[in-house]
Amino acid sequence: MPVEFISAINVNNSNEVNGSADRAIDVAFLRRYARVLEDGGFDYTLVPYSSSFHDPFTVAAALTQFTERIKPIIALRPNTIYPTVAAKSLATLDQLSNGRAVVHFIAGGSDKEQAREGDRLAKAERYAREEEYIRILRQVWSSSTPFDHSGTYYSFEDFISYVKPVNGTIPISVGGSSDEAYRVGGALGDIFGLWGEPLADTRQQIERVRQEARRAGRSDVPRTWVTFRPIVAPTDDLAWEKAHHVLDILRDRTSRGQSLWAPKKRWDGGDGPANVGSQRLLEIAARKDVHDRALWTPTASATGAMGASTALVGSYETVAAAILDYVDLGADLISIRGYDNLNDAIDYGRYIIPLVRQELAHRAQTGKRGQVVEQPPLVPENDLVAS
Repeated sequence: MPVEFISAINVNNSNEVNGSADRAIDVAFLRRYARVLEDGGFDYTLVPYSSSFHDPFTVAAALTQFTERIKPIIALRPNTIYPTVAAKSLATLDQLSNGRAVVHFIAGGSDKEQAREGDRLAKAERYAREEEYIRILRQVWSSSTPFDHSGTYYSFEDFISYVKPVNGTIPISVGGSSDEAYRVGGALGDIFGLWGEPLADTRQQIERVRQEARRAGRSDVPRTWVTFRPIVAPTDDLAWEKAHHVLDILRDRTSRGQSLWAPKKRWDGGDGPANVGSQRLLEIAARKDVHDRALWTPTASATGAMGASTALVGSYETVAAAILDYVDLGADLISIRGYDNLNDAIDYGRYIIPLVRQELAHRAQTGKRGQVVEQPPLVPENDLVAS
């Protein structure tokens, strides 16, 4: 299967650079943004979830009516909707979009955020619940007769859904960086989502997920999704100038408590984030600012790493080469969304996605590397990265 690209949808012009605090859906903007992604060659777009934000199912349904090809990825927290209802809702979206629905599971990394909607399970239990939830979804989609379920977190009798996915099932993505996440995602995920870390660290995580897949008796392994926030320009110098400008804005807004990602507002009253993924990003950022070819970590530090926040910085060619490093490592899906969302999405569609795809196509046709996008060998950061 070829490498595919993911973005994230925006419902209005607000972003981390312009500082707009508008919360209302701008339908014209949503339509334009969706078409920019589709015309730019993106294959998927994440429809995110937060306790205080818009319903992702409704936004995704609208998105599918503005587009023909791009696949919405519904971010789903198991505490927010009963699994039988979610199975029908996802299958309905799948029918509405002619088989384009995908679901991404978020077990929940913040106790405080989970409690906002009545969820007080401990983190390990949230992953156990997620596992039961995924198994229920798949049974709902595959069962042609009513069935009962009596589990730890859910119990029901005589259930059947006549609303079936177009292709029989819906791809399931699992994310996280904890042992529980690796276990559930390795055993049950079609896709496993990672935040952008150095190549060595990413290789470790990919192997952990594959180990869990083998331990679960799978003959296949989940596809790997890696997320970055690229900052690009025609030259490396211009890209770094732009990157430091973005960093100044992020630091200023965070210090004044104006950023959605202000660490003091997102952490649960402790000294740092509770979720392992954010802890990993902050530890990586503490090592040094620039890793491998173009991975830049100060944006993670500035935002408290509460979300995918590491950047790839450089010219279009440099960032395309950096993405290819992760493809060579085993990444099947590359998520790229900017800090200036719409303008960055336009640039990615014009320059980054075509370069990566042209290089991969050339490799497939000729067996030669680096003819479209030069990829000079990297000096390994440690023994886990091949030169």
